[in-house]
Amino acid sequence: MPEEVDAGTLSGAGAPSSAGAPSSAGALTGAGAPSSAGAPSSAGALSLSKDNSPGASGSQTLSRGIRILEILSDAREPLTIDEIARRLGVHRSVAYRLLRTLEDHGLVVRDDAGRVELGARLASLAAGVAHDLQAEALPELTAVANDLAMTCFIAMLDRDEALTLISVEPRHAIASVAQRPGSRHPVAAGAPGKVILAQLPVTEWPAGVTAGFAAEVQDAALRGFAQSHDEVIPSLRAVAVALPLRGRPPAAIAVVYLASDLAVEEIARRLAAASDSIRGALGS
Repeated sequence: MPEEVDAGTLSGAGAPSSAGAPSSAGALTGAGAPSSAGAPSSAGALSLSKDNSPGASGSQTLSRGIRILEILSDAREPLTIDEIARRLGVHRSVAYRLLRTLEDHGLVVRDDAGRVELGARLASLAAGVAHDLQAEALPELTAVANDLAMTCFIAMLDRDEALTLISVEPRHAIASVAQRPGSRHPVAAGAPGKVILAQLPVTEWPAGVTAGFAAEVQDAALRGFAQSHDEVIPSLRAVAVALPLRGRPPAAIAVVYLASDLAVEEIARRLAAASDSIRGALGS
């Protein structure tokens, strides 16, 4: 069977990556207090008492709820309530109340051990992000992934990070790389980051871009593509070309792989053709 690498691990695919369904959907409901390990007591209780702590404004509550989703996404594994509270920097009772609201909307669930993970509802929400781009890009990404036997994805600038919007793994590759939608890394790293920054004036670059990376960005602008090795994930390679889209943040279409006999220039030409096709379909 094929294998896949996910941030350094291996398995196969052939369909676009998406947010996976949680292992179970235990509700964050009840009326008891959490145990010292962070799991609910035998009563399964979650306090719904009002947060009267200083500064507990609506905007702060929303910000904390969003931060919990980011924490769970970054963790890549279920977390206990205590772990979430610690990473969020709040008392566990505050974390419980926030999680209860998120659970009510299907955005988080509990596994059989009482740990919290992202809910399947997030997948349907993600499908609505840049829906037209995803719809037009999916056939092109699939074709590139299968033609090159590499995982193909679109990354878009999100503040100071390159955010993976959609990805497709090759159908019949012996070993492929899983580039999960929603994964992100500093834009000042990796091939996608180079072509994204090449679309921006230097004055809009994030702080901390090294002179060496800046030189590679300039080189990418001249050559029309960028490459990287060991920059984001050890031992992985990437090639990227720009995907400028009208009315959207700077983006890149890229492939990530372990090794290939194909020349980097050949990979770049295939990506450039896909970029042109996607832009043409969107009228960009």
